[in-house]
Amino acid sequence: MSRTFETLRVETPQEHTLLVTLHRPEAANAMNTQLGRDLLALFDSIAADPAGQRCVVLTGSGTRAFCAGGDLKERNGMTDRQWQDQHLIFERAIRALLACPVPLIAAVNGAAYAGGLEIALCADFIYAAASARFALTEVTLGIMPGAGGTQSLPRAVGARRAKEIMLTGAPFTVDQALEWGMVNRICPAETLLADTLATAARICANAPISVRQIKQSVNTGLNMDLASGMAFEIEAYNRMVPTADRREGILAFNEKRTPRFRGA
Repeated sequence: MSRTFETLRVETPQEHTLLVTLHRPEAANAMNTQLGRDLLALFDSIAADPAGQRCVVLTGSGTRAFCAGGDLKERNGMTDRQWQDQHLIFERAIRALLACPVPLIAAVNGAAYAGGLEIALCADFIYAAASARFALTEVTLGIMPGAGGTQSLPRAVGARRAKEIMLTGAPFTVDQALEWGMVNRICPAETLLADTLATAARICANAPISVRQIKQSVNTGLNMDLASGMAFEIEAYNRMVPTADRREGILAFNEKRTPRFRGA
């Protein structure tokens, strides 16, 4: 996997964890065309090699913003065709984020507005700094959320709350995001990344096939009726029965030691 990108920093701060940082600090990490291309390329490569890492943490450069949304300076003066061509890249990038086969945790270090919030909502869960703020402001600009916001936000906070957020375009606080179930944990800004990486390390210590199958089962089952979801779960479960990790987990329990999972 290439780890050199114009608008992203990609690091491995600890074993099995990929840290991805949106890196356009001069523009509050706003999403321009190149950032869309870089996210698409990176997350497509993760999907092609899911065993290459066990967890991904996504954050933004600096303390001011996670991502301020679409780069409106770049968009100024675009023709309709140019706008739609750019947005197609954004759509593909969002789908690549949503398709990430390993757990994806967003560490929201500042403002996550418009497309920035939609990026964060692609994560399996969100940790946020106490200074973080959120909004889907598209309606104030004559457009609407087009990177999954109308689908992901209602799933996170419920339809009525989501419609209030999107139809007013009003910002909301990290405390409200926690109360509404969109954010899992509020962290001090200075420990946000360390706290997120600690959770990632705990996930990475578990059996990687089990982790991937749980994520797939939850995400797929949410779009099924209960009986179909239960059937899908059993198919996912049976994938783990013949694995070495399943045998290692039981052996380690009986030998009273920490299991050594290999993802096989």
